[in-house]
Amino acid sequence: MGATLRAVRALVLLLGFYLLSLVLLAALVGLDVLVFSWGHGPLTLKVGFVTVLLAIPVVRGMLMLRTPKGVDPPGLPVTDADEPRLWALVRELAAAAGTRVPDRILLTGEVNASVSETPRLLGLVPGPRRLTLGVPLLTGLTEAQLRSVLAHEFGHFTGGDTRLSALVVRGRVQIGRVIGQFHDRADDKVAADRARQERASAKRVAKGRKAKEIDTAGVGLTYRTMAAIYTAYGKLYLRASLSTARGQEFAADLAAARIAGRDATASALRAIPALSASHDFYTESYATLGLPARLMPPRGEFFGGFGRMLTAREPELAELRAELPEEQTGAYDSHPPIAERVRRIEALPADGRADEGTGAALSLLTDPARSLAALEDAVLVNRLLAYERAADWQQLLDAAMAAGLASARTPLHQALTAYTGQPATLPALLDVIDDGRLWRLAEQLPLSEEASAAKGRAYREFVRPVLRRSLRTMVLAEFSSRSLLHWEFSWSRPASVRLPGWGSETADDSPEATLEAALDAAVADHPETGRLRALLPPVPQNA
Repeated sequence: MGATLRAVRALVLLLGFYLLSLVLLAALVGLDVLVFSWGHGPLTLKVGFVTVLLAIPVVRGMLMLRTPKGVDPPGLPVTDADEPRLWALVRELAAAAGTRVPDRILLTGEVNASVSETPRLLGLVPGPRRLTLGVPLLTGLTEAQLRSVLAHEFGHFTGGDTRLSALVVRGRVQIGRVIGQFHDRADDKVAADRARQERASAKRVAKGRKAKEIDTAGVGLTYRTMAAIYTAYGKLYLRASLSTARGQEFAADLAAARIAGRDATASALRAIPALSASHDFYTESYATLGLPARLMPPRGEFFGGFGRMLTAREPELAELRAELPEEQTGAYDSHPPIAERVRRIEALPADGRADEGTGAALSLLTDPARSLAALEDAVLVNRLLAYERAADWQQLLDAAMAAGLASARTPLHQALTAYTGQPATLPALLDVIDDGRLWRLAEQLPLSEEASAAKGRAYREFVRPVLRRSLRTMVLAEFSSRSLLHWEFSWSRPASVRLPGWGSETADDSPEATLEAALDAAVADHPETGRLRALLPPVPQNA
């Protein structure tokens, strides 16, 4: 479908929203006329009041003529003077795609790249363009792969896919706003009716009568019915407006393969899902590791550490890139499955460009370290920027683990407090075990129905893993509070704990193995705490 036909369809869909609204308003007016002609008394006033309330969201939606202005995502603007090599690449690719160069480039912290335009007169007049480029993409892609990603984005402009977005977005926003208003009004009705019923129930209880069950079924039904009508049209709108979107994605992929090469395009499509998953893992496990201790990575390392993790975990990434996700896309997803896109590109004839641009895309930046540090200031919220900076990742790990252990509240903590009525401490727990009350204490743990119903050895086997994990945490917290733990930082595997050096350093007699054996003894069928007590540091004596 050409751009002209897409324009006509977008306009028809938008007009359909207004036609639907006019039909509903006419139906409400007709209902009022019918009721006032044949009815009388309070019923007519109630119907008139309800129809006015239903008409308000419809009228508001029709009068919302302006599409909300796009807002720049958090990012670092870079000029030609700041990043000449990046700008030169962007100009080259735009020329190869036969389209206009973006007016601005914005570096962000997301695994994403996009070229957006803000057209005028509903897409009939071109407007300013902005390239949004995620630094994690620069970190994880080669220069050839980045060329493919950018060529894909410019390919959308070559096909005229983006010029008419204003028409489509306006309709989506207006329909969504009307649906939201009806649901908000329905929710308000439910909340008000629930509050009324709760007050009435409280009065009944105060009088010694049985409280009635709260029932809000059917409350706000008229509002939800109106929302359902617009929701049905919204689904039609989405299906129609996205019916050619997948074809546009395939066409943009072909443009990328033509400009950047078949192999670079296929490898970029394979790499991006793996990078996205890796970045989520990195952010949770590394970049934000120190937040409980109000500590941030060293300056520039919030985004800079991602590259080191990718290098250390390259074998895992290679497996992710090799196994294409066969995800099921939704009915309204404009992008076809990655696996299908890759298969189409890899089926193209070889073009002899496999060895082009193998260097890291991050080297396109004039001073990557400086840009990574500046990106933190542009993207992170002020609360995080105010946190103290760790000297290195090892210090960040030590502080984070110490804070986590100090605040740990395991199921065993809760059970011990409930059982003894005293604060949960490791010495108190060991005393309970020595008194032969461990399995009675375990009854306070949150257990499944099957575990609660078990008896004897079966019961102990159910609760033993929970007891052991919680006991281990309490022991490590005790060592941590005395600054006796050392955590080994690694980019390629989870952090591991190193305990004070008791005994030998053989595999079977290491401090870690000794602790594990002591924990096993403490939660055995016939528990004993002697070995565990021997490992614990002495309690400091008050002066």
